[in-house]
Amino acid sequence: MRTSTVRRALGTASALLLIPAFLGSAVSSQAQAAPTATAAAAAATDCGTATAIKKKLPNGTTWTMCWRMSGTKGLVLEKIAYQPRKESQPIKVLASASLAQVNVPYDSGAVEYNDLSDIGFGNTAIDIGAPECPGGTISSAYITQQERNVKALCTSVLPHGYAYRSDIYDNTGHQKKYTKQGSDLVVFSLSQLGWYEYITQWNFSDDGTITAKVGATGDLSPGDYSGAGTGWPIGKGNRDYSTAHYHSVFWRLNFGLDGSARAKVQQFDTKKAGRGTGAEILKTTKTDVTKELAGTSALRRWWRVVSTAGKNADQHPRSWELVQQHSDHYDAHAYTSKDVYFTQYRACEQFASGNSDPACPVARGTSVDKWVNGENLTHPVMWVNVGFHHIPRDEDQTPMPVHWQGFQLAPRDVTAMSPLTPDELSGGNGQGH
Repeated sequence: MRTSTVRRALGTASALLLIPAFLGSAVSSQAQAAPTATAAAAAATDCGTATAIKKKLPNGTTWTMCWRMSGTKGLVLEKIAYQPRKESQPIKVLASASLAQVNVPYDSGAVEYNDLSDIGFGNTAIDIGAPECPGGTISSAYITQQERNVKALCTSVLPHGYAYRSDIYDNTGHQKKYTKQGSDLVVFSLSQLGWYEYITQWNFSDDGTITAKVGATGDLSPGDYSGAGTGWPIGKGNRDYSTAHYHSVFWRLNFGLDGSARAKVQQFDTKKAGRGTGAEILKTTKTDVTKELAGTSALRRWWRVVSTAGKNADQHPRSWELVQQHSDHYDAHAYTSKDVYFTQYRACEQFASGNSDPACPVARGTSVDKWVNGENLTHPVMWVNVGFHHIPRDEDQTPMPVHWQGFQLAPRDVTAMSPLTPDELSGGNGQGH
């Protein structure tokens, strides 16, 4: 939430909105990693001026990537690759991944913010303290436009509970229990916009799953109160109503599957096809998405991006499936009214709204909905929109608990079996012995 009250060194909300005016265009306002010894290490791993991350998880999976801070987007990850323990080479997944917009309109109709294109998550990045990164590593970035170093990134390895558990019979007829705990490589940064504090977080799991999420915390703004119709009573009695509002968070994912920009997009729909002897018959159909798409989620509908350059050991094409969480998309704008977009790659298309790169023709528009115009889809960029309608509650009073929104990319046929499968079961085709 925003307020006219000065908070820390960020100034007023209106002052924040002036930041891009003196920082230049969205594309030029890139904050590079500090030119230190880490830059030399990054160059050695083909990260250029960005900084390399390479982490082997306890179960043998290795994730590698490059990171940098953009003044507008905040944390940007590039050249993301996944190497299961039995693969001799890393499997390339994403050329780049980042936020693409955070749209925040208030139910009162009084204000609306576009936190990336108007303000910027890198421009408002704040230091991560050691207690906030337990057992992890804090890395700095140099925000060139503001000439300041920020302890911008926490990198850690955290447990995520069960990787699997199974009681099966071996080929001698004896029952055996297989169980393993899993872990994630977790990277996150912090940004403070007015009274809100945002956590931009990515989890890279040992089974190959990628989780993208944004957490919102901080404080309810004392300046954002309205009537009962657009707010919720906070505090004693029914006197003060904190205004409800939306967070529509967009991510931009540029795939580079198996090192190739060329990929296919497929949509799957499962529908009733009659009645069987014991239950409904459900039939799943696949649709090749050959042209740009503005997609709306539906019951039993999902999408995947399929490699044209790599297959697993069973000779099935590698792919990554979009796993969506609940989303209340905001239907007052065309671009926030859809759940996912697939557009043909254009370097100048970086923000889901407020895209002001002069390299993009004016006629193409400044939001992602305008870019879905029938082009053939050979180098797909995925734009994921997750909306959350925040109706404040008493529990949100200072400090506000974190509320999360995000999605996952799950490996589908990337490996012939789970990379965590015990060696003695790896020939069982998933059926034990």
